[in-house]
Amino acid sequence: MTQVVNGYLTWDFDGFDTRMIASRDGGRGPRSIGLVASAAWRLIGLRNRSATVVVVHLSQGGSFVREGALLRLASARGFATVAHLHGSSFAAFARSRPRLVARVLRAADLTLTLSDETREVAARFVSPERIVLLPNAVAPGDPQPKEDLIVFGGTVSVRKGVDVLVDAWRALGEQHPHSTWRLVVAGPEIDVGIVPSDLLAAEFVGPLDHDALMSLLDRSAVAVLPSRDEAMPLFILEAMARANCIVSTTVGGIPALLADGAGILIPPGNAEALRDSLELVTTDATARRDYARRATEAFEAHYSSGAVFPVVERSWKAALDVRLRTRSAGSR
Repeated sequence: MTQVVNGYLTWDFDGFDTRMIASRDGGRGPRSIGLVASAAWRLIGLRNRSATVVVVHLSQGGSFVREGALLRLASARGFATVAHLHGSSFAAFARSRPRLVARVLRAADLTLTLSDETREVAARFVSPERIVLLPNAVAPGDPQPKEDLIVFGGTVSVRKGVDVLVDAWRALGEQHPHSTWRLVVAGPEIDVGIVPSDLLAAEFVGPLDHDALMSLLDRSAVAVLPSRDEAMPLFILEAMARANCIVSTTVGGIPALLADGAGILIPPGNAEALRDSLELVTTDATARRDYARRATEAFEAHYSSGAVFPVVERSWKAALDVRLRTRSAGSR
């Protein structure tokens, strides 16, 4: 979510001057409460309802409660509002808290979703005409000469399928003991010990800053994300932007990203399928380059900043039009 917002702040939108109101920073307790209160105060201080759109980025759980309250405040003050939905478990959250989700989404003039699954969930609460399917966008990469390197980036956890990756990599090493390929696992360790220290030709580097991870993807030939649960992972888009051959799973919005041969899709939790896919892309250079080429073409056509951000701006303008029409109808 942070990378999405940062992308908005660096893009030169024609019709909007974008500003950020922070409502969280990962902290807890009094500081967290203070940030929400500060965000609410800044919303109360906003003026110019005819030209202002408040875009609220929502995930599941506490984020939906916290940022949802801010969205409702902005809506109650008469501003055009957009609910931008994130979160890999939003469908389950909506099932568990339908009244809360309904109150928040119905306060929004427009809802942006990352995947077909999330769009279908949102359509249970608001009119489909007020929902826009909009992928995340990332800036172009700077691909370097490719190395025999496979990169995983994300939380090092069972949810991200790292246990499956370890099993598949170990089996692949037993089949090809003299392979020149290396595996790098990058990210904060959520499930401690999930990457064993004796895993051959593999390195767990822990959490990296964004630039360091992008540098890895610029050099790597293959990116892997065997997740069991996702929305639309930026790691996949960033790998597409950097000419990686991608192996991932059929969860969330990933199949849409890697459609038409832009990557290899396997069932989640299937170590054998992952091993077979990694064997293919590490032993067949032609297949690997073909997947990477199609991923790059798909990125440029659908997921680059230049492709996505004009749609984002049109969505903001649409939300403003909805609010202005509603205000005009109410004044008659």
